[in-house]
Amino acid sequence: ANINWADRLERAGAQVVYGIVGLKTHAKLALVIRREGTRLRSYAHLGTGNYHPTTTKLYTDFGLLTAHSALTAEVNEIFIHMTSLTKPSKLDHLWLAPFALQKEIIRAIKNEARIARLGRPGRIIAKMNALLDESVIRALYAASSDGVKIDLIVRGACALRPGVPGLSENIRVRSIVGRFLEHSRIYYFRNDLAHDVYLASADWMNRNLFRRIEVAFPVLDDALKKRVITEGLHPYLKDNANAWELDMNGVYQKRKPRGKQAPFSAQQHLMLTLGAHATGGGE
Repeated sequence: ANINWADRLERAGAQVVYGIVGLKTHAKLALVIRREGTRLRSYAHLGTGNYHPTTTKLYTDFGLLTAHSALTAEVNEIFIHMTSLTKPSKLDHLWLAPFALQKEIIRAIKNEARIARLGRPGRIIAKMNALLDESVIRALYAASSDGVKIDLIVRGACALRPGVPGLSENIRVRSIVGRFLEHSRIYYFRNDLAHDVYLASADWMNRNLFRRIEVAFPVLDDALKKRVITEGLHPYLKDNANAWELDMNGVYQKRKPRGKQAPFSAQQHLMLTLGAHATGGGE
């Protein structure tokens, strides 16, 4: 299908670049530069999901449309890198694989561990499709040992073992399996109340971190940060209808309502609340 679209685009006059040999282009980026009056203005879209009309109906994803000059400039740098094979310039906001993404993830994890060792709360919440990278897992184990509270929402394969005494007792892992395929990648680091939030195209896997072009991008606006946390993370940690929790033996147990708890499905909750807003029924 992509080859067919490429052929149609080329026949329409578009320049199509087929990617970098040896690296799958998996980042989801778009950049529009338009003349507004006497100046050029850039708009960028960065997402966790594909630009595909079918998967948008079946997958959960996030996208950010922004005119933030620093972010759009770095998106432009990535496109220059992919189309000219030049080494990308230093990026201050975007984490780009295969160059810096794994290092930045581990740096952020170690920063939470440093904060915890100083006696302040360390907190990590991450949502992804799979967690297999050994270096990231070792960093998470070390952070847990330092007292960082870690919640991981991993839909698929997870090589980390949570709840192991002396190793990962501060880590919880759960998978949500419901009507929609959970596809968004969200990285949250408390960072002394800075509440750093990143959205990404990449899972924490070796192939994503070193054999693909991937981008993680920050959510800088406080209102949007709150929305990502309250829609993309907190409901999934509360879910007791479609959640499966991973134990220290690598076995998943279905989460069920406890005592007088009412069943709560994150996906159902989001359909009701976001649907109400979309139809004008929300506040």
